[in-house]
Amino acid sequence: MSTISHNISQIHDDIQEASAINASPEKITLVAVSKSQNSNKIIQAFDVGILNFGENYLQEALDKKKHLEKFPIQWHFLGPIQGNKCKLIAENFNWVHSVDRIKVMKLLNDNRPSNLPPLNICIQINTSGEETKSGIPIKDAKAHLRELIQALKELPKLKLRGIMSIPSNTKDAKQVIDEFKAMHTLYSELKNEMSSIDTLSMGMSNDFKLAIEYGSNLVRIGTAIFGVRALKTQGVDN
Repeated sequence: MSTISHNISQIHDDIQEASAINASPEKITLVAVSKSQNSNKIIQAFDVGILNFGENYLQEALDKKKHLEKFPIQWHFLGPIQGNKCKLIAENFNWVHSVDRIKVMKLLNDNRPSNLPPLNICIQINTSGEETKSGIPIKDAKAHLRELIQALKELPKLKLRGIMSIPSNTKDAKQVIDEFKAMHTLYSELKNEMSSIDTLSMGMSNDFKLAIEYGSNLVRIGTAIFGVRALKTQGVDN
């Protein structure tokens, strides 16, 4: 068994264990965050059943996608979105997790090819209050979400699937739990309002078990699968 397949097996066990603690468990989607990892590692993960891969850097992702075009991979864009990258993102990804502005939504919609299904999107929520993180501030989330949802009525090439967050970078477990709880409350309210909502995207290598315990049903895991990043980060190309 390769290191990657062993890691994935362990993560599946951890997901099952965390799901058992959750009072109302949902099926958990595992997105392997393959940014700065080479294509051979992606193939190793694919060969043991991983279909969803997440990328932060557009040009790096496009290079991999071209190399791996024969594999039926679901590609997730996770990084901050610059307006001038929306066309290529809309053309090449199945999911975008980092939407937080109407302008970006319109650009993604207008550039989504008509022969492709609607682009699945998650709206990013900033639960930490850190200015370095993208997303709608959690304290204003309901009002902003209403504006974005209203705008979606005119954007038929987008499908709102849920919300995403990156919690505070802290060892204070209570702080992280409070943020996860706030996200789950918001997700539950949205799910009651919209039939398309089915995704609460939160949890990474160091906190995915805790995220699942508090309601996450999509986790984004990189280091715990692939180890340290193998490729050099490509500048500011997000």
